[in-house]
Amino acid sequence: MKISRLRLSNWRNFREADLKLQRRLFVVGPNASGKSNLLDAFRFLRDIADPEGGFQRAVKSRGGVTQLRCLHARRYPNIAIEVSLQLDEIDWVYRLEFAQDNQRRPLVKKEEVERSGEVILSRPDKADDSDPSRLTQTHLEQVNANQKFRVIAEFLARIRYLHVVPQLIRESDRIVSQYQDPYGSDFLEQIARTQKRTLESRLRRINVALQVAVPQLRELKLERDERGVPHLKGRYAHWRPNAGWQTEEHFSDGTLRLLGLLWVFLEGGAPLLLEEPELSLHPGVIRHIPAMMARAGRKSTRQVFVSTHSADLLSDEGIAPEEVALLIPSKNGTLVQLAANDSQIRTLLANGISMADVVLPRTEPRQVQQLQLSLFGS
Repeated sequence: MKISRLRLSNWRNFREADLKLQRRLFVVGPNASGKSNLLDAFRFLRDIADPEGGFQRAVKSRGGVTQLRCLHARRYPNIAIEVSLQLDEIDWVYRLEFAQDNQRRPLVKKEEVERSGEVILSRPDKADDSDPSRLTQTHLEQVNANQKFRVIAEFLARIRYLHVVPQLIRESDRIVSQYQDPYGSDFLEQIARTQKRTLESRLRRINVALQVAVPQLRELKLERDERGVPHLKGRYAHWRPNAGWQTEEHFSDGTLRLLGLLWVFLEGGAPLLLEEPELSLHPGVIRHIPAMMARAGRKSTRQVFVSTHSADLLSDEGIAPEEVALLIPSKNGTLVQLAANDSQIRTLLANGISMADVVLPRTEPRQVQQLQLSLFGS
């Protein structure tokens, strides 16, 4: 199961975007070019399909339609997201267009579903015409309306976004955690909810992997304290037996972020969205992230979409030009281009230049050398 194509119209930075997707996607671009906003298109569909979410909540949590609509939108004001999916050997297309009404409520302008080329949903329909309030909800989120394409809703609802903030894991007593929080406030609780046998198996595998990056780490386990709060415990090498146990509050940022990555790579399932996974990690570890992504895809057919600025991450020779999306700011919004569609990039790669050396200079701000001069003078 996978998402094979993403098309956007008037979505945030993007007046138009059309991306064919592989098992991996590396999104590269300057600051504020829309890397997070591109990934957020997947999160938006996830939030609509989530039983605890829905269309109204997904839009309002992002500041409303006016915050989502591209500033470069011209004659056609609707925001549109379309995904093509291959689920159980069946080709699906889901398209949603929306705007807002006079009361600033998000309003569905068009919702369509195709199954192997056959249109099985097309809105607005006669029922919508007779009761316009129906257009404040999508059929994607309604179990009484999505029976014919519920497989899409269930798949999108499982999309996973992760951007661990180590402080949220360490300071669980001071922070009100949110269920399935992508930033990690309930990360240890997510681990603790895992079936015991699966939990122990994953921790063993993570422990072995972590020892490569953190050689002094000898053992990893999860325990609940007297209040029932879960804690990670790691035993570090020490000259006194059993004297090296530490809880997550003493783990480094890099250890916690790497642990989060390793955990989600073992989950399998629907697409995984990662923002700058290189943060706090050693370059030697970062260089192996693409290989871990590839192995996760082979094991579970999981797609992984990543935003990054890292030359170390993009130095992996296995990254294909079809897997790299360049974001290019312009006067009419950010343009999106696969590296494979640029003949100059293909030529440079064919001549042995690394992906990092080819694409990162293209995303570097113009006259970046003037940054220090602007601040401190010549």
